[in-house]
Amino acid sequence: MTPDPAAPAVLYPLQPDHPELVAPFAAAAQRSGARRLWLCQSFRAEPHQTLAYLAGRGHAVPVGTAVTLLPLRHPYEAAVQARSLALLTDAPVVAGFGIGSPGFVAGLTGQPYASPRRAVRDYLASVRTLLDGGTVAQDGPYHRLNGSLAQLPYARVEVGAGVLRPGMARTAGEVADVAITWMTPPGYLADTLAPALAEGARERPAPPRIATAVHVIPTAPGRDPRALALAATREHLAAPHYADMLRRAGVPVDPHDPEATARALLDSGVVLTGTPEEIAEGLGEYRRAGVDEVVLNPAAVLLTEGVHAAAEEIERIIAACRAARPQQAADRGQHAAPVSAPVASARLLG
Repeated sequence: MTPDPAAPAVLYPLQPDHPELVAPFAAAAQRSGARRLWLCQSFRAEPHQTLAYLAGRGHAVPVGTAVTLLPLRHPYEAAVQARSLALLTDAPVVAGFGIGSPGFVAGLTGQPYASPRRAVRDYLASVRTLLDGGTVAQDGPYHRLNGSLAQLPYARVEVGAGVLRPGMARTAGEVADVAITWMTPPGYLADTLAPALAEGARERPAPPRIATAVHVIPTAPGRDPRALALAATREHLAAPHYADMLRRAGVPVDPHDPEATARALLDSGVVLTGTPEEIAEGLGEYRRAGVDEVVLNPAAVLLTEGVHAAAEEIERIIAACRAARPQQAADRGQHAAPVSAPVASARLLG
């Protein structure tokens, strides 16, 4: 099926040992007309090479990286990698970049970035200029570059920045085509991140569009949404910047009270559970909050039941989203829902 710009995208949220582990997701994205297949940073099978392998296997779908880490490659190499994916897939690419932890940065560069926002701004600006056919003359504190890329025709490559908090949102607003967010509830997106993106983009024609990864857990016999919500989010909840973002968003996460944390994740819509139709309704809240590309993250099912079960659930949710589209359009014509309200349409437990 042709990729549908109005359909959700799909995220493979783990670090695969081999590209074949991602192939069922790529096939599901292709069959369902998903907008894009996203991979995160992997220190096992590297994401660009995995996506190139899948394209060679016949899964030439639009792709994205959410996100690869700045210290791993020079911006010139990053631009070459992103353009290579566009050439191999003949489909649009989002090249998403993030910083990583201060310790990770120090391990590769000798010290943490004194100004993470400056590092991201300079890096993304160089990559964007190279992809646009321009020449970069950059001699800054985080990279040096004087050069350009050979001119070739290729599919559109958007440059994205990982965004969780207002400061980085303002930086993304200055230079990014896409703001890529994980676990950011609708109200926080609408009330905090979208205004910060707009503020940063004051001197641009428009702010970056928003792509948000949303945890989804379709209900089924034997599945405990609370336990699965914690299993899927455990690593992110342990990261200080994610915990801080969630608290700013009014989602009380408490490492000493996992039951309350699970309830907060579900009640806020950070994790959506229910039938595919109910999840489709919950995803509508993200659309109303200004998200252009909703990205399905089925980590809970993937971790507990395997890749084929997760791929099947993805297809069911995308089908439900497509079926719900006429009704959602009619509802928008009748009234505007408040974007900062909790997501009540998916089956929430609490």
